[in-house]
Amino acid sequence: MTDANKRNVLVIEDDSAIAEVLEYNLEREGYDVERSSDGRDGLRVARSTTPDLVILDLMLPGIDGIEICRELRADKSTRHIPILMLTAKSEETDQIIGFSVGADDYVTKPFSVKVLMQRVRVLMSRRLKTSDAEEDSLELHGIRLDRVAHQVYCEEKPLPLTPTEYRLLETMMRQPGRAFTRNDLLNSAVGNDTIVLERTIDVHIRSLRQKLGDVAPAIETVRGIGYRFAREMPARVES
Repeated sequence: MTDANKRNVLVIEDDSAIAEVLEYNLEREGYDVERSSDGRDGLRVARSTTPDLVILDLMLPGIDGIEICRELRADKSTRHIPILMLTAKSEETDQIIGFSVGADDYVTKPFSVKVLMQRVRVLMSRRLKTSDAEEDSLELHGIRLDRVAHQVYCEEKPLPLTPTEYRLLETMMRQPGRAFTRNDLLNSAVGNDTIVLERTIDVHIRSLRQKLGDVAPAIETVRGIGYRFAREMPARVES
């Protein structure tokens, strides 16, 4: 019988040797593991079981990891699931593309099992923290961040944010007017155990602004430093 308190991990990986190594080590850590070796089947399983974490290979038969990630983020029932992207590609552009479609972390092959398991623990820890009920919410400039529901509303309309975008917005909204460096935002929203590029934050901010629409000016660029959430909404320039 499955322990209801166990956290569930879905591994979508077509290399059976790698999938077996991941399954073995995840189960040793106490996770329930489900595997899929095909992109379309993996997407179906993710939608039907809503796991606590998805480890997703980039190159898959059926549909690739980028499209799976994009579809999971577009679906209300799965957009909150942390995604750890696993790939043989190490080029900078591939990493940025992965984050731009909603991946929370990125590990290249060949990888250290010890390092990968630490990444899993970090993502699981964030999931547990954000799922704990909190009694407060943040609201400013027409943006309301509901910590209990883990949902953001802009002018009362729900926004489909990725987990990383949510944490970025929460980090800045908690201290309006404070200028955060990109490294600050990496540590608070992505995690200091994750090796990513500082310019990755720019990709997330760009996506967040697009989703905020008319309220996007609330996220200000601080030249030479990073970003801040405005205390006062900048005046709109009339054309």
